[in-house]
Order: sequence, then C-alpha cells, then structure tokens
Amino acid sequence: MKFQTPQTLLSIATILHCDYVGNDDFPVLGMNEIHVVRPGDIVFVDHPKYYDKALASPATIILINKRVECPQGKALLISDDPFRDFNKLTNHFNPFRPARAVIADSATLGKHTVVQPNVFIGNNVTIGDDCTIHSNVCIYDNTVIGNGVTIHAGTVLGGDAFYYKNRPEKFDKLISGGNVVIHDNVDIGALCSIDKGVSASTTIGEGTKLDNQVHVGHDTIIGKRCLIASQVGIAGCVLIEDYVTIWGQVGITSGVTIGEKAIISAQSGVSKSLPGFKSYFGTPADEFRKKYKELASIRLIPDIIDKIDKL
Repeated sequence: MKFQTPQTLLSIATILHCDYVGNDDFPVLGMNEIHVVRPGDIVFVDHPKYYDKALASPATIILINKRVECPQGKALLISDDPFRDFNKLTNHFNPFRPARAVIADSATLGKHTVVQPNVFIGNNVTIGDDCTIHSNVCIYDNTVIGNGVTIHAGTVLGGDAFYYKNRPEKFDKLISGGNVVIHDNVDIGALCSIDKGVSASTTIGEGTKLDNQVHVGHDTIIGKRCLIASQVGIAGCVLIEDYVTIWGQVGITSGVTIGEKAIISAQSGVSKSLPGFKSYFGTPADEFRKKYKELASIRLIPDIIDKIDKL
C-alpha cells in the first residue's frame, strides 16, 4: 500500500508515539507485508525468528519490537507491539468509509457493462467495458475489474484477509488495506470469494476461469488462462503461474508456488511448491508416477506381513 503523500520517519513515529532510529526526514512511501515490500516501505516484525528476514528485506523502514543494530540505508521504528501499530497505520492512511449508496458515486463503470439488480459496488471501484455483473454480487472498495469480465451471482470480491494474531485473550485481526484486481476476460462463477490483500493486491490474471464456490485468499496471484474448478480453496500469498489447471476440491496451503502449466487432480492437498509442466494428485500432492508407485507399494504390505507371520 503506497501512501498518497510521501511521509517521513518523524511523521510516522509521531502517529505511533514510538521511538525511532534514523534521520527525521528519512522517506517513508508506503507499508507492505514482507513478501511484497519495496524500498520506501514499512514492514513489521514481532518475533526474533524473523528479525533477520525483515532487516534484510527490500523494506527500508522496519517496525520492530526490539532495538537492534540498524542496517545501513534503513531506519527503525521501535514499538512495544508492531502488529497493533501496523493496524494503526492502516486505519490512519486507508480508513474504512461506510457506503452511502448501493452503487457508490465514486465507482466507475465502463461502456456496455451490465449490472443486474441487487449488486453492491463500493467506493472507488473501477469496472471496465463489456462486463456482466449478476445479482447479489458484492464488490468491496477499491476493487479494479478489467474488460469483458463476467461475475456470477453471490460472489464477493474484496473481503478481509483471514489473518489473525493469537493473543492470550483473543484472536487479533490484521486489518486489510489492499484490494482485488481482476484482469480482462476473466469469468468468476457463483458464490466465489476473493479476499483483498493485506497491503497489496489479490490478482486474477487475464483469461482465467473460476468455477462456482472457489475461494482465493489474500495477496494470492493467479496467472493468465488458468482453469480452477469448483470448491477449490487457495490460501493467502500463493503464486499460481500461467496456464495452470486445478480440479475440484483441491486445497492449497499459504506461501507456495504452482508452476506454469501444472495440473492438479481433484481432492489433492498441496502443502509445498510444485514445479510446472507436470501433473499431480494426492495428499500431500506429488507427481503421478511417484504417487502410483507409493500406492502399489502400500498394496503389497498385507502380503509382506502375511509372509513375516509365516516365518
């Protein structure tokens, strides 16, 4: 998430009421999660296990809960609770604005786009030309939709990320300040849910087709011309490259990459990154040939046990 107006280290520290390490006028351009940070961004870290990763990331401002040595060319914001303060910055720079109409005045709809009854379109939504939005679709603020997109009934674009910190007294929610971006000629089935990014964009690439009841988690990026069948669940921060096919009821864990032209068979569970140009099935998902060998070996176990018992 980029700030509309560049900030300084001093101005951010003043908002958070925290100490800092660095020059008062050190530039602060935005804030992002670790996997999408760029120079000028704030990244937060609140566990020693991830200190080195955050300090070595492209981010140049680290919101951290311990005073550590500051890398050259970077700055620190010292907070007793970086998670809380990251939320404070999201609320400050991207506050929630209640809807004032079923289709917001600030929304932009392209030529020949059809919006059926009972559709909600939030603030600052952009929809391109020749789109069809069917009844009971809900499009949250700041969503961007390209040309020639079809969205079927009951789908929700831009719900909050499923991202919580487990505190002793409750689950504390990380506030989502990102959005959803749908490229040209995408079809989205009925009752799908595509969550917005925590600080960046959840993206569906050009020509990709989603069946009914597909869930796409926060900050996931899906490439062009992918096919995703019904009841697939994709966690946050997943990268699905171009021309991937995912059949029904596949579950994909967070942070993995599915390579170009990979095919994942129905009811598979993906718990690690999978190279492209191969076919996979099973839980945990693996290549067809390897899985068939494993199944063949399992079928031999009763005979092996029977032979051992006869010794």
